[in-house]
Amino acid sequence: DFLLLACITMQALMYFTGIETKDELLVICLFHFLGVSMEIFKVNMGSWSYPEFAWTKVCGVPLYSGFMYASVVSFMCQAWRRFSMDITNWPNRWLALFLGIGIYLNFFTHHFIIDVRWVLALGVLVVFWKSKVVYNNNAIHRKMPLVLAFLLIGLFIWIAENIATFFGAWKYAYQHTDWQIVSYQKISSWGLLVIVSFIIVAELKFAKKNKNLPSIN
Repeated sequence: DFLLLACITMQALMYFTGIETKDELLVICLFHFLGVSMEIFKVNMGSWSYPEFAWTKVCGVPLYSGFMYASVVSFMCQAWRRFSMDITNWPNRWLALFLGIGIYLNFFTHHFIIDVRWVLALGVLVVFWKSKVVYNNNAIHRKMPLVLAFLLIGLFIWIAENIATFFGAWKYAYQHTDWQIVSYQKISSWGLLVIVSFIIVAELKFAKKNKNLPSIN
């Protein structure tokens, strides 16, 4: 409950102080909804649990959990603006959207049918192979393969997840008796989720420019 109040307070401060814009807040709220929806499904499927009591739980999921997903989008929005990011060789928009939807749905459907995450990961390599992120760091323009950026963000989130589970924010099924390091497979899960959030942010940029361009500002 305290974490939820703290997250709402920080979000309000970031908006009213101009750190985040109205458009960024809207996309953050969208991803908060997507995140909580997935959390409710995953918790009730037994993937992980939130053992501590909270007044602000819905179907076993504390509402603050949505901010964990929203913070990824917030980071991307801030990085995009503050580092004057641009993307070169952005793939066909419909192909990117189709891939993003497929990745998100697989987080649900793999409980009932075969897990196709590695097929989707291969699709990411093919679709985004030529894409690069261009950013300005201390007046120096640098480039990085977009696929590498996805992987690195997923790795850093996995490290943060190990810290969070160590202190009991939530627990996976294999952590209830003794804490264990989070499965390395989660790096791929977070990396794929990062792609979904990145596509949402990219679509926000497209909508603001109202142009179908291969390069995004």
